Amino acid sequence: MKEALFYKKLDNGRVLCLLCPQECRISPEREGVCRVRRNIGGTLYSQNYGHCSSIALDPIEKKPLYHFYPGSDILSIGTQGCNLRCGFCQNWQISQGEPGLRELSPQDTVDIALKYRETGCIGIAYTYSEPSVWFEYVLKTAKLAKEKGLVNVLVTNGYINPEPLGELLEFVDAMNIDIKAFTDEFYKKVCKGKLEPVLKVTEIAAKRCHLELTTLLIPGYNDSPEEIRDLIQWVASLGVEIPLHFSRYFPNYEFIEPATPIETLEMAREIALSKLRYVYLGNMPDERYSATYCYNCGMRLIIRRGMGLYENKVRDGKCPECEVSIDIRQ
Repeated sequence: MKEALFYKKLDNGRVLCLLCPQECRISPEREGVCRVRRNIGGTLYSQNYGHCSSIALDPIEKKPLYHFYPGSDILSIGTQGCNLRCGFCQNWQISQGEPGLRELSPQDTVDIALKYRETGCIGIAYTYSEPSVWFEYVLKTAKLAKEKGLVNVLVTNGYINPEPLGELLEFVDAMNIDIKAFTDEFYKKVCKGKLEPVLKVTEIAAKRCHLELTTLLIPGYNDSPEEIRDLIQWVASLGVEIPLHFSRYFPNYEFIEPATPIETLEMAREIALSKLRYVYLGNMPDERYSATYCYNCGMRLIIRRGMGLYENKVRDGKCPECEVSIDIRQ
C-alpha cells in the first residue's frame, strides 16, 4: 500500500478523498466507491499500488486510438477497481470483481515496455479498468516512461477532478475518454455518477493531448437520434477533427438487453459525419466502418482489419489524392 494523494483529513478519523467527483467521505477501516482507496487509522491509502490485473502488448487500434501512431504496439496494463458502477460494464470482472493480481513496480512496467520498443512498442497504455483509481502508480510510471522516451496513453471514463488530472496530463500523450451517454439521468441511474465532470475533463484534455472519444450505444438507453445529435454538437464544439468511436453493445454484467442493432450504429455514424471528420463503428465485422476516409475527397486512406492496421496510404500527413492535411499523428 501507498499513502494516497489528493485527500483531506476530517474529524473523528474520517477522510475526504479529492481524487474524483465522488469525493467520498470515508470512515476508518472503510473504502471509497472505487474499492481500492481505504482509510486506515485516519490516513488514506491506495491499496492497489503496484497491483496489476492485466498486462498485454496490444495494437494501438485496440484502445481504440486510430489517429495516434497507427500500426504501432503499446504495452497495456490495468488494475482492479473503478469509481463508476456501470451496469453494462464490459470489464466487470476486474472493475467490480476480485481478479488475480501480480506485483509490478513502476520501473518493472517501464522495463517491459522498453524491452519491446525495438519491435514497435511506443509506450504504455493504462487501460482495462479505470486508470484514475490507480493514480499514484500511473503518475509514477508515466514519469519514468516519459524520461525514457516512451508515450503514455490513458483509456478512461474521464471521472477525475481537474487538479489531479492536471498533474497527470504533464506526462500523458493521448487519451481515449469514454462518454457513457449525453444525459445526466443516464449517468446517475446507470453509472452512479454525473455527466458534467466528464465533459469538463474532456474539454481540458482536448487542449492538452491527442484525444479520441468512445460511446457504447445501448438500445433504449442512449441511442436516440436527439441525444446523438446533442453529443455530436458538443464534440464538434471542441474540434471537428476529434475522432469519435461508436461501439456496439453486447449483453454483459447486469444488462441483458439484446445487442445494438447495426442500423442504429449506422444512423449514429450518419448523424456524426454531418459535423465531424472522423467517425468509426466498433465491435463490428465490416471493415468499412473502421477505415479512415479523407474528409475532403472521400478516399479510403487507412484500412483496419480485426484489431490492427492493414494498409495506410497517408503520406507526410496528407491525403495522396487531394493533398489535404489529415489529422493524424504518425
